[in-house]
Amino acid sequence: MPTGVAIRDPREQLFEAAERVLLRDGPNALTTRAVTAEAGCANGVLHRHFADFDAFLAELVRDRIARISRQGAALHAAAGTGAVAGHLANALTDLFESVALAIVALIIFRDGLRARLRQSTPAAERDLGRIAADADIGTLAATLVGAAHLLFAGRDGAPPEPEAVSKMVTTVIGSAAL
Repeated sequence: MPTGVAIRDPREQLFEAAERVLLRDGPNALTTRAVTAEAGCANGVLHRHFADFDAFLAELVRDRIARISRQGAALHAAAGTGAVAGHLANALTDLFESVALAIVALIIFRDGLRARLRQSTPAAERDLGRIAADADIGTLAATLVGAAHLLFAGRDGAPPEPEAVSKMVTTVIGSAAL
């Protein structure tokens, strides 16, 4: 690799390269060499910005969780408008069409990530009286994420139809939606 070439934003360039490798070749293909080759830089660039490859992966996950959190904030802001099932179906579609689905294999063991995924808009909708007061939000959120994962996983490049996502969400939230 050439040296002395300026890199615009090394962290983001490496993160984007890791996403491309992950989406194209899967989680087993994520290596320092694969990421830096995809980014067009030397291995040392990654190690200059991260203690090791695991630190890089952890920071990649944190960065992408922040993106998901921003999407969650937008979903939270939409609470009280439109249909609860529609908002949840759209949010799950956005989530599972992104790189998030591809990194599940890397982060499934991370307690912090699972806790974040359980924090969901149904709580805001419950506060507005659109979800039953006694609804178990943690279980609903975990069930939605798991059911969406199964719905989106194993597809041959085509996401499920919006009607299928809506049906799944409606079924999961069932009588909890008022």
